[in-house]
Amino acid sequence: DKKGIDEIVDFLTKGPINSSTEVVVGCPQCYLIYTREKLPSNIGVAAQNCYKVAKGAFTGEISPAMIKDCGCEWVILGHSERRNVFGESDQLISEKVGHALDAGLKVIPCIGEKLEERESGKTQEVVFKQMSALLPNIKDWSRVVLA
Repeated sequence: DKKGIDEIVDFLTKGPINSSTEVVVGCPQCYLIYTREKLPSNIGVAAQNCYKVAKGAFTGEISPAMIKDCGCEWVILGHSERRNVFGESDQLISEKVGHALDAGLKVIPCIGEKLEERESGKTQEVVFKQMSALLPNIKDWSRVVLA
């Protein structure tokens, strides 16, 4: 909610933030403009998702162009909830990453295994598969931060 955002904004603006550190805050799409207007320009704002194409009949989705129109330059893609609750595949996440980068956004792709995968010793296999899927769609790693 806006009260929670205001508390985070207050904390971040009081600082101190090291000038060599890039800080990015992710928020739900309905708060992108509010958050961007409240935070100083040296703190980035990230949408928590976007779709893989610029426009079309994709009710409820947000495009990279919409994110940029809100004054934001980051998007988080492939979060565990998107993978495990909404069933997003490695391939879909890769396509989203590629489109977001092509549209001029900076991207934070989330990589990681589920608890049961970690406990069964599959961490390396899962992470390698997720990273491998991203490779064809990332040409400029200077705008990518892995989470």
